[in-house]
Amino acid sequence: MIRLAAVLALLAGPVAAQSVADAEGAKLRFLDKLTGAVTDLVLNNGKSKQEGRLTITLDGCRYNPENPAAEAYAHVTVLDANLTDPVLDGWMVASSPALSALDHPRYDVWVLRCDVPDLELPDVEPAPEDGGAGEGDPPATDDGNG
Repeated sequence: MIRLAAVLALLAGPVAAQSVADAEGAKLRFLDKLTGAVTDLVLNNGKSKQEGRLTITLDGCRYNPENPAAEAYAHVTVLDANLTDPVLDGWMVASSPALSALDHPRYDVWVLRCDVPDLELPDVEPAPEDGGAGEGDPPATDDGNG
């Protein structure tokens, strides 16, 4: 029984371990909930940027070298000009922004990706400006039900 447990523990080790690489910087997204303004921030490690009342510092960003576009882990420190303690000092995960979210009544910050050398992201067309109705779509109707 003890041997079986030891063998299972040895087999589980390589599966659980995942290699990460350090990136030179990251791309973060900043949202002002009051105005609705969204800003993308590109920061190098150790650099800060002032947005609204917040000072956002990127301490480091890590990614999986086998699939760099899949995940990003960024250590971020966020200071509010009106407070003495940081409002966030920890790791943020790109695929799970609510896991370690900024708890601020006006602003939101989350990590999008690490800056990875030689990573080419696909081109994406911007969303249409007309509210999403295409030429072949039927006109919107108001039937009085909401």
